[in-house]
Amino acid sequence: MLARVDVAAPWGIEFPKLPIAAFHTVVDGSCRLRRPGAQPIRLATGDLVLLPVGAGHVMSGAPSRPATAYDDLVAAHPGHRESEVHIPGPGPRTQIICGGYRFDGRVSRPLLTLPPVLVLPAADGEAHERSELDDTLRMLRAVLAEPRPGSRTVVDRLTDVLFVHIVRRWTAEQGDRGASWVLGLRDPQVAAAISLLHEGPAQPWTVAELAHRVGVSRATLSRRFTELVGEPPLAYLTRRRLELAGRRLRDTADALPSVARSVGYTSVSAFSRAFTRQWGTPPSRHRTDHHLP
Repeated sequence: MLARVDVAAPWGIEFPKLPIAAFHTVVDGSCRLRRPGAQPIRLATGDLVLLPVGAGHVMSGAPSRPATAYDDLVAAHPGHRESEVHIPGPGPRTQIICGGYRFDGRVSRPLLTLPPVLVLPAADGEAHERSELDDTLRMLRAVLAEPRPGSRTVVDRLTDVLFVHIVRRWTAEQGDRGASWVLGLRDPQVAAAISLLHEGPAQPWTVAELAHRVGVSRATLSRRFTELVGEPPLAYLTRRRLELAGRRLRDTADALPSVARSVGYTSVSAFSRAFTRQWGTPPSRHRTDHHLP
């Protein structure tokens, strides 16, 4: 989801809590990001902010300006394209690109390891990282300004690229702090191991085989993977398998043995026990509760 916001003071827009990783980038002017229980964050031209887990928040021109719900603003101006929001006013103007990535909270646990707010000031970061981010945003602005056939597809791909650049730049600024799958990607061998697990989740992986494939000892991979990602390789694999299984149960009508085999389980009973430990409900109940028609 993506929208151009062109507003003049006084203004305030409320974004509800949703399963969306929301981002805002200030194209021109300045504004405040307000969250319950937190101090307002001032954003200026070129700044970008990401809220990875869709926390409810307000964007406004002043620290305490009353806010109107985003959906109400769109509904009140049916003449504008869905991707545009305009608020007239006597004060200074601000232009923002607002967007979001929908995610399934039950199978998007890695997002929860990111901080609730990632602020990337325009002046920070390495020159090439700023250039990549700026180039992507420039293309997004151009597509939004002049929609043409195929623009929706272009926007979808560019917002994916933008997310990658945001996480890359944040990761580069973290140094060796904390443990997260994102930070794990900075280590070549750990990143290679994560890639192997994602590419072949159904394979009968062992730590020894992973270590051999990425070129380090078993002990070294176990230690570095656990330190950086926050859990051992096979624990990560189990969680990944069961996340994929949960998604498949939700999105398909595939029989339980087929789902189990697709994520590396040859025994349906073993799969059911592991799935219940992970999700708190057996696979059949999960499908009933979450299956999409």
